Amino acid sequence: MLGSGAREHAIVSALLGEGAGHQVVAAPGNAGIAAVAETVSLDASNGDLVASYARDTAVDLVVIGPEAPLVAGVADRVRAAGIPVFGPDRAAAALEGSKAFAKRVMDAAAVPTGRAIRAEDLDAVADALDELGAPHVVKADGLAAGKGVLVTSDRGAALAHAEHYLQQGPVLVEEFLDGREISLFFLSDGHDVLPLSPAQDFKRVGDGDTGPNTGGMGAYSPLPWLARGWADEDAFVTEVRDTVALPTVRALEAEGTPFVGLLYCGLIVTEAGVRVIEFNARFGDPETQVVLARLETPLSGLLLAAATGGLGGMPDPVFRDESAVIVVLASEGYPEEPITGRPIGGLDDALEVPGVTIAHAATALVEDRFVATGGRVLGVVGVGGDLAAARDAAYEAIGRIRLQGSFYRTDIAHAAIEEEAAS
Repeated sequence: MLGSGAREHAIVSALLGEGAGHQVVAAPGNAGIAAVAETVSLDASNGDLVASYARDTAVDLVVIGPEAPLVAGVADRVRAAGIPVFGPDRAAAALEGSKAFAKRVMDAAAVPTGRAIRAEDLDAVADALDELGAPHVVKADGLAAGKGVLVTSDRGAALAHAEHYLQQGPVLVEEFLDGREISLFFLSDGHDVLPLSPAQDFKRVGDGDTGPNTGGMGAYSPLPWLARGWADEDAFVTEVRDTVALPTVRALEAEGTPFVGLLYCGLIVTEAGVRVIEFNARFGDPETQVVLARLETPLSGLLLAAATGGLGGMPDPVFRDESAVIVVLASEGYPEEPITGRPIGGLDDALEVPGVTIAHAATALVEDRFVATGGRVLGVVGVGGDLAAARDAAYEAIGRIRLQGSFYRTDIAHAAIEEEAAS
């Protein structure tokens, strides 16, 4: 398992929870992962080093968690060594590494999405902003750790955002799409796909979706409000599979760049129907934590089948008839300048809440005490019979955790619960 975040902790926990005796090694991992599995100090973005370690230790499957190693071509090097990999090669990972590449593939596959204009200088950005109108959507073309997107009605702010990211390469100015966002993951073996369960995440740092974008402050699954637009969740998933995921995977296959791994479909439900906002080439964080908390089908078999071309004919994964909510605890100053190094207390108390698990994102063990090492420190996952019960468990537990100056959103899944109660 390559990676060091909460997503990787959730994947490791799901694999170990199968009770199949898997030997899981994480590189580099974090303090939470180290408490349950072996960790090794390894540069996850060094393909030759990863391939050499995997070969020397007779690894059966390499799972790549974050986007950076994928875009760096780590999967290419590991596959060249004859080892199965869950994660796309560099060429296919451009689906996340380049927004312009993703738009071109969507056009080729007739995938429903918003209009986009690629701009290489500020004058071109200004023209695109005027052409598409407000609200303005400006995206860094390359990787930006979830912070490269700005949606604003302030033209000056849009230009300033573009000017910052133009230093790194082109930007995209996109048509604003209004609606509710959904994250839907598909396992892909390069030809066939299998869906996981939809989730909704919360990218803004503050309650009421205020403040700057972050890597994600919370999520929930399933989405009870989907039933108002489709017969059921399966009908929605089938539509997205047939109009988005499968055409995209088949288009990449036709180009000679098969996508093997996890296709993250960032969607929005507009009045005109479902549209794609973005693709990612790996499991999303924090949505993974709530999706895997409900997964009943063994994850290991799904990952290996995708990595070895074996998804065709397999049944869709099964999910428990429960709900899951994750609330992310962030360090003071996040996302601009998070303060790190402070001790974390109350974790054992939090885990006493029924249905709760904790996924470590940025922690280290210093003198037998967990300390925060980054902005998003950990995620508290609550599972319950319905969304309200899951949310109550998550907030009960996170309220028991102590980290000086830390904060979290208080409205994760709140609106969905109120809508469900009113329907």
